[in-house]
Amino acid sequence: MNSHHLPLRPHRFEGGIHPADGKAYTTSGTIRIPPLLDKYQLVIQQNIGVSPLLKVKKGDTVKKGQQIADPVGNISVPLHAPTSGTVGDIHDISGANGAPVPAVEIIADGKDEWCEPMECYSDWKNTNRELLLARVKDAGIVGMGGASFPTHVKLSPPPEREIDTLVINGAECEPYLTADDHLMREQADRIIAGAGICAKILKISHVLIGVEENKPEAIRALRTAAKGQKDIVIVPLKVRYPQGGEKQLIYALTGRKVLAGGLPMDVGCEVQNVATLAAIAEAAVEGRPLIERVVTVTGSPVVDPGNYLVRLGTPVRKVLEWAGGIKKEVRKLILGGPMMGFAQSSLDVTVSKNTSGILLLGADEVRQFEAGPCLSCGRCVEACPMRLLVSTLSKVCENERYDLADENYVMNCLECGICTYVCPAGRPNVQHFRRAKAEIRALKRRK
Repeated sequence: MNSHHLPLRPHRFEGGIHPADGKAYTTSGTIRIPPLLDKYQLVIQQNIGVSPLLKVKKGDTVKKGQQIADPVGNISVPLHAPTSGTVGDIHDISGANGAPVPAVEIIADGKDEWCEPMECYSDWKNTNRELLLARVKDAGIVGMGGASFPTHVKLSPPPEREIDTLVINGAECEPYLTADDHLMREQADRIIAGAGICAKILKISHVLIGVEENKPEAIRALRTAAKGQKDIVIVPLKVRYPQGGEKQLIYALTGRKVLAGGLPMDVGCEVQNVATLAAIAEAAVEGRPLIERVVTVTGSPVVDPGNYLVRLGTPVRKVLEWAGGIKKEVRKLILGGPMMGFAQSSLDVTVSKNTSGILLLGADEVRQFEAGPCLSCGRCVEACPMRLLVSTLSKVCENERYDLADENYVMNCLECGICTYVCPAGRPNVQHFRRAKAEIRALKRRK
């Protein structure tokens, strides 16, 4: 490997903070396997892009892992049944963003019988890369770090873009979450295999895995799994939020800067999350589609916090029952982490491919106050990892001047939540930016 692929020490990205991490609730123990449910409510579209088309109807019999929705076009992935049983109601349920979304109910028969498995590419090193890429799509794999972008698309860069480095995100910088940490500790071999499969698809040999230093067991497990593979390097990183942002991680590991509006491929990099790699290896080597994921269930109100291997379509209510229930008043329920997650108003929302965590916060952990005017203190600007003029952007977005927001690079916002976290006036900056970005995207679609 050329020396320019291996920094002597990781680079420090600009901005960032050190929030209380809350990871101690779930650092110990192992991934738990919960019991089979009577029924599952699967949101049909679990990817960015185009929704897959449901191919089953009420009353149909399905097997575990059976494809029940077909992709439509390239930026789309299929959906698979989480267990065997019968198709129930097809109706709208509340999505993670609070809006109604189409869903399909699978009523379990208790047998949990697999459908005919896909071909297993156990010798993936000698398997055609086109077959491996097709498997990633057929298995319904999306970015499991939260983005939900179809992984097969990310693994198919334009031929004129030269990719030389695969960057693996094992930072898991979001407070409270430890799902990736446990995956790296318990399934390191699978993650390393997934990295190798991605590298083969991309026709590259340089792999850098960034893991924050607060995960020593994960670092040791990955190094053991990658022993003898000189082109795979595990790089310990100083703890700093948001280390797991694509642009921040690329800079930390390679020193390359992705410019405003740019993509990782612009600097020769491809970024994948460790959970995504584990799913890729499971699909390629074991022939299994993506029907479950590891979810951190945590927070002071939870009786028995931990990490659970949860099937897609499982209601949050059931997951909390597995964790022993709730022992004190809950002020906020969040899907994901406290910085980038989405607050929920119902326990009936279900687990999807991008659900990394279920976080409950007590009354003593949630600040409630009226947002005040900007104090022009500059804390948000200093902490912003994207170097945006946050205070100006916040005012522009608050006044719905989305044209000016676009001119001031609001689309480059990571939605990391730092600006809201550090604001002494309690301004909901990230909410302003999310709304502005949605409006700008909608406006551009209409043009």
